[in-house]
Amino acid sequence: MSAPPVSILLLSLNEEENLPRCLDAVAWCDDILLVDSFSTDRSVEIARERGARVVQRKFKNFADQRNFGIDQEGWKHDWILHLDADEVVSPQLLAEMERCIQNPDFDAYRIASKMMFHGKWLRRSGMYPWHQVRLGRREKLRFVQQGHGQRETLPAERIGTLEEPFIHHTFSKGLADWVERHNRYSSAEAVHAMESAGAGPADWSGLFAADGVRRRRACKQVFVRLPCRPLLRFLYMYVARLGFLDGRAGWDYCCLLAIYEWLTVMKIRELRRRAKGEPV
Repeated sequence: MSAPPVSILLLSLNEEENLPRCLDAVAWCDDILLVDSFSTDRSVEIARERGARVVQRKFKNFADQRNFGIDQEGWKHDWILHLDADEVVSPQLLAEMERCIQNPDFDAYRIASKMMFHGKWLRRSGMYPWHQVRLGRREKLRFVQQGHGQRETLPAERIGTLEEPFIHHTFSKGLADWVERHNRYSSAEAVHAMESAGAGPADWSGLFAADGVRRRRACKQVFVRLPCRPLLRFLYMYVARLGFLDGRAGWDYCCLLAIYEWLTVMKIRELRRRAKGEPV
């Protein structure tokens, strides 16, 4: 299979376990930039051994890190694929990218991910297909931070959607790493929830929008205003989304998501008490 004219921007922080698998899957690419957040393991060494360029920058958030990488000089191609170290590009996704970048109607593409846990794909409890914009023209695509993730700045009509997903090994460094990361994410989500609460009412009409991206964002706005969120999150993922069909992996993952939601709720309450000058 020929290699498409696509560069790769890869983020890392102590990813020596994931990088070999990730980089081996994109060995076809002749232009890889690793934006490393001062790893203390062999991440930088592994990337350079496989021909990647490396720059280091202290991590602030995902949007800033990706925008920083885009603004670096020396890119060979107009299209950039944004990857995390625990994601793998399949041959099917590669083939679809090669076709889609020839389409002049779009400046970026959404890509879904197949989340792996206990050695199996979380087809239902993993919210598949949950899309993020990860492939875009270097001169067009920029990101803004929202909660613990990022949102693109392009208008929706300039963004297409790919059918083939990443393979996402989110638990590859163990449960303790997942818990540590989601403790940080819950803090970011709590801050974002507080900011959103002061930005106006939720987009209730967006719950019924034809645009899937708007619909998901509206669901999130509404959900943060509901009571009993940890329980509702579990019931939605495990029952409504048929997460129970994912077996023990689905049960475990839905429990973890409920814990994550509980942490977010508790941190929102803490921020509110601090804002009122009350003891935490």
